[in-house]
Amino acid sequence: RDVELDRALNSITEADLKRHIDFLASDTLQGREAGTEGNYAAGAYIVDRLRKLKLTAASTDGDFYQYFHPNFRNIVVVIPGSGEQLKSEYILVGGHYDHVGFGNQTNSRGPFGIVHNGADDNASGTAGILEIAEALASLRVKPKRSILIAFWDGEEKGLLGSRHYADYPIIPLKQIRFHLNADMIGRLRPAGLEISGWRAAKGSRQFLAQQNTDSLPLRFMYSYKPESD
Repeated sequence: RDVELDRALNSITEADLKRHIDFLASDTLQGREAGTEGNYAAGAYIVDRLRKLKLTAASTDGDFYQYFHPNFRNIVVVIPGSGEQLKSEYILVGGHYDHVGFGNQTNSRGPFGIVHNGADDNASGTAGILEIAEALASLRVKPKRSILIAFWDGEEKGLLGSRHYADYPIIPLKQIRFHLNADMIGRLRPAGLEISGWRAAKGSRQFLAQQNTDSLPLRFMYSYKPESD
């Protein structure tokens, strides 16, 4: 195995993941509902981490945020690829950072009126993407394809952030070769990790099985439900 790759992988630690989740799921952020102060604080935390990693905003004006109606914000950065022929192609790694805020009859089974912290949905996925970003940023030789990293907003209100990006892409959709979406990855039940959409990516099931050196139970879902970005 490549020593530099191992070092990058080892930079992903339980302590760092927990630190991200502890902040994003704290009562102070009041459930990170899109458009609220708590959601904006979560966005500021993510952007601060990305700045410290010296990652580049994907937008041409240097803004990390992609704004959309009414007051929601995706966060998008790019890691340029190293391949002369392949750097114009992109791997998109994304996940939503918003949650539902306070529980009510439309977004929760109860209890109502209290903060729904969203530690797993989706502070866990957000933390995972932040750690992936750090690992990729640490590589002296970047992957041959460019990496587009996105933190979607408004997922809980109807996949609004990812829908907005699909309608108004910063990087043209035809240049994106693969999209990995991380949602609710932090609370594994005995049945294992659900993987959806793999049938649309030839060879992905075999590839993921080969990389699963820790024997994590993988559930390859045959049906696809539009329940995440």
